[in-house]
Amino acid sequence: MSALPAPSPDLDRLSPHKFAKLSALIYDKTGIKMPATKVTMLQGRLQRRLREVGIATLDAYCDHLFDGSAHPDEIINLINAVTTNKTDFFREPGHFDFMAKTALPTLADSGRRRIRAWSAACSTGAEPYTMAMVLDQFAQKSGVDYGILATDIDTTVLETARRGIYPTEMVEPVPASLRQRYVAVSRDRKANQVRMVPALRSAIGFARLNLMEERYPVGEPMDLIFCRNVLIYFDKETQERVVRRLCANLRPGGYLFLGHSESIAGMDLPVRTVSYTVFTKD
Repeated sequence: MSALPAPSPDLDRLSPHKFAKLSALIYDKTGIKMPATKVTMLQGRLQRRLREVGIATLDAYCDHLFDGSAHPDEIINLINAVTTNKTDFFREPGHFDFMAKTALPTLADSGRRRIRAWSAACSTGAEPYTMAMVLDQFAQKSGVDYGILATDIDTTVLETARRGIYPTEMVEPVPASLRQRYVAVSRDRKANQVRMVPALRSAIGFARLNLMEERYPVGEPMDLIFCRNVLIYFDKETQERVVRRLCANLRPGGYLFLGHSESIAGMDLPVRTVSYTVFTKD
């Protein structure tokens, strides 16, 4: 008797019960809602993980997660598989204009000699490296010191961010003058890669942080917090909890930057609007 072949990835499907269990787990761990309309997306993202762990079907992988046989880190691998990591250098550039022209001068004028900034969902690193370019430019003119914390729930993207190596075309949104100063081109022209210069890489500390945690262990309050294009994946109740925790880690007079498609209207929060999706804490 010969063994039956494993199902084709095109035919493998999660049963409704197993999808419901997985989506509940994902919501509990990440705050990301996974409605039934997302089942095809989830199945596609999990196929690679199945191959990596040598499990034949999606339902079997779900059993593996819940029957106690999975390594504790498998939940992290699941989270890595389902999180979305869209990012660009100088994405939503108006935020960086406001940061350079308004937020940083205001902070310096208030007596801040060291500016602490946090990229709370840093993905592969484009956002914190963009922040570092703007901060470094300002620091050279004003004499202030600065440090950046960059966090994400996804350990895979954090490794990319730490390396600071990107395809050449990814840094095209960076102004030429900043590329010349902060972006090193690979000596191997065939590699088509660039790397952030050591001065930027050393200014950023990368760490895993889950925004679903009750407390954010980020140390002293921040002067600048960027948490952009993350809230859109949460329900309203989760959004308010997350923003409230962010505000708890924001220094009075500090600035919170959210994504252009995100709103905190109707939430009882200790911040007021100062620019488009930019808020300050009184």
